[in-house]
Amino acid sequence: MSSQSPAYSHKKQGKFQKIALLAAGAGLGVAISLSFNVLADKDSPGTPLPIEELRAFSAVFGLIKQNYVEPVDDKKLISEAIKGMVSGLDPHSSYLDEDAFKDLQENTQGEFGGLGLEVNMEDGLVRVVSPIEDTPAFRAGVKAGDYIVKIDETQVQGLSLSEAVNKMRGKPGSPVRLTLLRKGEGKPIVLTLKRAIIKVQSVKSKLAEPGYGYIRVTQFQERTTENLASALQALYKENKTPLKGLVLDLRNDPGGLLNGAVGVSAAFLPKDALVVYTDGRTSDAKIRLTATRDNYQRNSRDDFFKNVPAEVKTVPLVVLVNSGSASASEIVAGALQDHKRALIVGTQTFGKGSVQTILPIDAKSALKLTTARYYTPNGRSIQAKGITPDIVVEEATVNGKESNSAFLLREADLQHHLDNPNGNDKDAKPTPTPKPVVRAEPPAVTASGADNAEYNPRELASKNDYQLQQALSVLKVQQLLMQQKDPKPTPVPKAPAKAK
Repeated sequence: MSSQSPAYSHKKQGKFQKIALLAAGAGLGVAISLSFNVLADKDSPGTPLPIEELRAFSAVFGLIKQNYVEPVDDKKLISEAIKGMVSGLDPHSSYLDEDAFKDLQENTQGEFGGLGLEVNMEDGLVRVVSPIEDTPAFRAGVKAGDYIVKIDETQVQGLSLSEAVNKMRGKPGSPVRLTLLRKGEGKPIVLTLKRAIIKVQSVKSKLAEPGYGYIRVTQFQERTTENLASALQALYKENKTPLKGLVLDLRNDPGGLLNGAVGVSAAFLPKDALVVYTDGRTSDAKIRLTATRDNYQRNSRDDFFKNVPAEVKTVPLVVLVNSGSASASEIVAGALQDHKRALIVGTQTFGKGSVQTILPIDAKSALKLTTARYYTPNGRSIQAKGITPDIVVEEATVNGKESNSAFLLREADLQHHLDNPNGNDKDAKPTPTPKPVVRAEPPAVTASGADNAEYNPRELASKNDYQLQQALSVLKVQQLLMQQKDPKPTPVPKAPAKAK
């Protein structure tokens, strides 16, 4: 179980990353004074501290201590005050207590305990961003867009996101009952799941058909770039000849590590090509990340892509996206689209164009703080807009039922979301005029017959995956155009031998 994983950076010392530590005072008063002085001096020197507001905070603290119906621990009051202060900034900034901090560290390493859900908080309820493939939640039928309203006997409304997540975590093998609300269903759905150790395989690959490779990235983790390199080598080895085309599937990939997004982009872009740049208030928040080994690989070993066939840089490429593709997924799609390296196929992406930095407070807690917006190589901000596909292909419907994707929310629907500077800042670079969009509508699909069976995402590169089949069709058209542009000479037939 995890909260939604946006693209974020750990600030650590050294060339690869830098650490920014928050100073802690000997007591509460010292800590508050130090923090407010630093921020006041940095933002607008000479501006007086908000004394009246601080007095109001102190007064509320005292009134609660004296008059609340039950005694309240000082630590709980301060912790809840911090959570409220941070959560009011934007949907992705949060205070990470000991459990939440540990959960985030486990997520990025690709192994954690729970049910296998990417979730966030919306209107006081826990909303499923995406179930992680091959996990208890996925196998039980939890879907993106579901609202979790009850965990066992506990109502979710009134809980913080971290409290709800902790309720769903537990000893592997132990049961937990979820009550869900789903659009189109007349009554709540009750599912009983068994907790498990979640080991997320972030990269999966298969030959979709001879000559055409398929790679799915489910989440951007510490080893995603390395795993992608291995998958590319395996595909070329299995096909035995250079691939004619490749599909990179980023659908329902909620994001993850920024460095992983750079590494995946670097696999297909020329060396040193710009992948993404960020802009924020501090100098640390202004960075440019290129397709260079130092930006996606921290150790001194050979480059992950050293043994990957050179044809990967030029093979026709299609990237599949949908409204569940967020953050790091959008960085990859935007970079490959701007460099005209790939055609983007699917539906509009989520639109999360901000970077979160993990700022440790102490050994057990940290602040996940939005510190910058990221921009594609052409200067596009994806914030609250997303990536528009070159070819829009909607998900097919089954038995006339509305596609579940219609219930998915995007960044622009979240409360307190950051504005898009391209559309709201008069000094920002204008958004480039988008290319004409080709729209491919799905056919009417019935549930009868093997060829029309409902797509099961657990089946990698399924023939019943309508969007994937459209992506393969695009690649085949590209292959035909390439052959017409550079046709091979027709061999001259030999004259038949004359009988003597």
